[in-house]
Amino acid sequence: MLLIARSILFNILFYLSLLIYFIAALPTFLLPYWVIVDFAKVWARTNLWLLKVICGLDVAISGIDKIPPGPLLVAAKHQSFWETFALLPLFVQPVFIVKRELMWIPFFGWYMRKGRMIPVDRSAGRQALTRMTNRARRDLARGRQIIIFPEGTRRAPGAPPSYKSGIAHLYAETGVPCLPVALNSGLFWSRRSFKRYPGTVRVEFLDPIPPGLNRDVFLDRLEHDIETATARLVAEA
Repeated sequence: MLLIARSILFNILFYLSLLIYFIAALPTFLLPYWVIVDFAKVWARTNLWLLKVICGLDVAISGIDKIPPGPLLVAAKHQSFWETFALLPLFVQPVFIVKRELMWIPFFGWYMRKGRMIPVDRSAGRQALTRMTNRARRDLARGRQIIIFPEGTRRAPGAPPSYKSGIAHLYAETGVPCLPVALNSGLFWSRRSFKRYPGTVRVEFLDPIPPGLNRDVFLDRLEHDIETATARLVAEA
């Protein structure tokens, strides 16, 4: 019962704080894009604090010294909604690749558009891949870090991996390093439950993959590195 009560309280405060931040961030529409990105980092830290205080859910990060400076592809395991905000404060100029439909959500989508997140129309096939790559090149030229979930959607801990070709295409076409990220967030914030379990979400930045590898070699290495580390983090928890 205590777990349920804490989870309900967190969810109420999560959406209440989201509403407050939506209102407080309205002036950012008149300011440069990076202002709303920095604003989102504050919102993310608020969520992490609420999780720790209310739900007893902390976070431990290792390998942060492996994040190279400058433009970068960040390929993260995706088990939960947690990493869609928790990774924000860890990068200087983060930009997420997101489903186009998220841009249609009032306020949330508007702020994502203002922060120059990169939308992808999954029904557009090759054309969507071209548009995504062109946007990515422009943002990398600004020195931003592009965060992508290479499986495209959330996968439960222990589920068979399903890596898409989009990350390999971006890697080959942009010529920047790729930073793999393993995590175990799905153990504490699962896909289809309102419950938030106590414990410690572990995030591990792995060795960056330098540019120039063959696409298939790159994708095999990326999947191996992320899945091996993720399985270890899940087992340790």
